[in-house]
Parts: sequence; structure tokens; C-alpha cells
Amino acid sequence: QVQLVESGGGLVQPGGSLRLSCAATGMIFTIYTMAWYCQAPGKERELVAGITSSRSTNYADSVKGRFTISRDNAKNTVYLQMNNLKPEDTAVYYCNAKFRNAKGELVHDYWGQGTQVTVSS
Repeated sequence: QVQLVESGGGLVQPGGSLRLSCAATGMIFTIYTMAWYCQAPGKERELVAGITSSRSTNYADSVKGRFTISRDNAKNTVYLQMNNLKPEDTAVYYCNAKFRNAKGELVHDYWGQGTQVTVSS
């Protein structure tokens, strides 16, 4: 059974930093594209950052230069380093794992339970 367990959320002042972690079990971690999404109250869930099995990364424009996604395949863990946090970054952050086959079809799509990030003075 696949599990994605996030940690590292919390309350931080504007300009502060947090590092989110997502530990994966029950899956062949190395073949999955991992990503972080966020969902603020009243808004749709949106992509924050993603990292492929070959470690290519992509970011939402709003976090470029402030957030960094990385993965440690030996620990089956993906991280999101969040610097210079802003009140508008306040949201629940979800870890996601996707695997597509050679045709590009989505075969597996897993989600964590989410971790709250609140940026406020």
C-alpha cells in the first residue's frame, strides 16, 4: 500500500523559511515524478513544484527563486525548501506522486494527507 506522509508545515513569519518533507513507502520511488501542490481556502489545488525521476524540475511562477524542490532516492523522500515566505503562500501543501507509462498515460497518482503552512506576523 502506497503512503505519502508530509511533515514540516507550521506557522512562520513573513520572510521566514520552512522545509517540507514527504516520505514515500510502498512504491518504487525512483520511477515516480514527485510534486508539491498547494490549496488555499476557497481556491483550487495548484502545482507549486515538480521533480522528475531524472531530477528535472519545474516551478510555479509565483515561487521561482524562493522555493526549491529536491529528492533523496536513498531515503524515498522529496523536499520543498521554502524561503522568503509571503502571506499569500499560506495554504495546505500536498505531496503527489505520478507514474506515466511509455505512452505517457497516467498509471498511478498518489496523494499525501497535506500539511498546513501559515505565513503571518
